[in-house]
Amino acid sequence: MPTLKFLGIAGSLRLKSSNKGLLRSAQSQLPEGVSLEIAELSDIPFYNADLTDKPASVQRVLAQIGSADTLVLACTEYNYSLAPALKNILDWASREPNNVLLAGKPVAIMSSGGGMGGSRAQYHLRQVCVFLDLHPLNKPEVFANAFAGGFDGDGNLTDANIQKMIADQMQALTKWTLKLKG
Repeated sequence: MPTLKFLGIAGSLRLKSSNKGLLRSAQSQLPEGVSLEIAELSDIPFYNADLTDKPASVQRVLAQIGSADTLVLACTEYNYSLAPALKNILDWASREPNNVLLAGKPVAIMSSGGGMGGSRAQYHLRQVCVFLDLHPLNKPEVFANAFAGGFDGDGNLTDANIQKMIADQMQALTKWTLKLKG
């Protein structure tokens, strides 16, 4: 199997975020021949069309997106929708000519949040994916309740059932990526 590069992007900027914990769990459960790097968004400014020179932090993450075969989006939920940090980097990436960084790219979505595990945010993110011509994996879905004891104090996933769901999603995402790459 060829080496595939996945890029994980968490919507939360918190160091001990459970959504970053989902991505760390995914890193440890990848199929053979797959790597996953996690992007850092804490220094990304809000998208502004008046900025004619992209800040170095934006250039760094856009380069990561460009070199990735697939995106793994950990979709933090704020007020029933996706967090601004995640939407912001997608906005920056979408402004590249011909949407070259995002168009046709496979995506997996996972989330950790309140009672419904971020499901509302995931559905909003799927709407954004349609416009950006991203190709989300439909199943398996990963929703984790951040407050039900499945994470330690550092945001690391400890729940074996959710770890299995993530492992299954990474397997399916690998197959989905290879299928779309044709």
